[in-house]
Amino acid sequence: MIDFHHGNHRVPGLNTSSLPDLIFSVLFFFMIVTHMRKVILKVKYQVPQGTELTRLVKKSTVTSIYIGKPAYGMATAGDHSTKIQMNDKYVDVAEVTDYVSAEKNRMSPEDMPQMIVSIKADKSTKMGVITDVKQALRKAKALKISYSATESKK
Repeated sequence: MIDFHHGNHRVPGLNTSSLPDLIFSVLFFFMIVTHMRKVILKVKYQVPQGTELTRLVKKSTVTSIYIGKPAYGMATAGDHSTKIQMNDKYVDVAEVTDYVSAEKNRMSPEDMPQMIVSIKADKSTKMGVITDVKQALRKAKALKISYSATESKK
């Protein structure tokens, strides 16, 4: 008869020497993929829907203008009119020209001709406000304008 020895067999320990490398790789991946929001929205807007949409290619040349009602907690008592926001600050239509001109001057000379102003307006915003903003952009010589929208479902 064969004699089997039932000795004490130990399971080898788990090698954790490559664990810091793995954690660093995952952290590095999320740092590259994640985009930090640059602007704190003070207006709420519901993006309108469209059919003929294209994506902007070079986002470094895009300046955003947000138009809508003040967000919850941002409105003063009794003031629920349409607001224009640029760079974390409410602005009047008259100040849009100065803000856009300042943004244009911050860009490199080769990016200035490709500057695009993206109007992100609430779908219930009156067209008169958007027309006033467009006139201010025309004074600032910012003639490339895009409107943000989502793809309409068919």
